[in-house]
Amino acid sequence: MNDTENVIQKNAKYHELDAKANIIYKFVMTYTDYIKTARDYGTGETINMMEVHTLTVIEENPGITVTEVALEWNRTKGAVSQIITKLEKRGLIIRKKEHDNAKNVHLYVTDRGEVLSKAHKDYDIKELTWADRTLHKSFTSEEIDVFYKVMQQYTELLDMPRQEQ
Repeated sequence: MNDTENVIQKNAKYHELDAKANIIYKFVMTYTDYIKTARDYGTGETINMMEVHTLTVIEENPGITVTEVALEWNRTKGAVSQIITKLEKRGLIIRKKEHDNAKNVHLYVTDRGEVLSKAHKDYDIKELTWADRTLHKSFTSEEIDVFYKVMQQYTELLDMPRQEQ
């Protein structure tokens, strides 16, 4: 194969792979905007998805620590601490030091936080059921299951160290 053919072949391969990567990129960017958008989950209070999901992790795991939340969400303790501070300022959670170990701070939802977390779960059931029904108009259950399996594997792939080819 001569140099010109090699360049043409490389360009074709690049465009083929780039078209696939752009589908993922567009999804990630659209979903990122969706996550960052504050919404009312049914309590009259607006909150974004990362905050409400963090609240729900705390509601379902009373006494969890910031470190444990960070591990759950694959985020730094600093990033989670910022969310925790926002939730605390809004009166949705409280921090408590345990008597037997004053070093560790444990997180608990307030009554208001519990109401919002439960409203969030109801909201998600409706939204995810709608999304599932809508996807089933175009895809079989098996195809949707494969999509989620690929997404899971792709997420793990992104965490893998890169190997030279």
